Amino acid sequence: MRHATLLAQRESLARQAIAAAFDPLDRDSPVSLFVFHHLEELDAAEWQVLLGTARPTPDAVLASLVMASSWGEDDCEVFDFTLPNEVTDYVIAVRFDEQGRVAGIGMDS
Repeated sequence: MRHATLLAQRESLARQAIAAAFDPLDRDSPVSLFVFHHLEELDAAEWQVLLGTARPTPDAVLASLVMASSWGEDDCEVFDFTLPNEVTDYVIAVRFDEQGRVAGIGMDS
């Protein structure tokens, strides 16, 4: 039970860190790069299926993220988030340090 609680806590922290890291004015930041890349690459029909709108906002893209995996020691070191329905191979990876603090966010494939 403790492991499930730790996973849930870290997933929540990771999602908060992703939201805080999104900066629409800094398109080179990992989270912004992920969001704007997919807004440009996916067509209106794909967005309609994924989010029910042909032209989602960046906030809607962030809200749609699903946890793809967690891995590392006790599956709690890195949390990967991506778009639903496996429409991309890219993830936003949130890494934690030994004290359970967010140590970094990156975009990986």
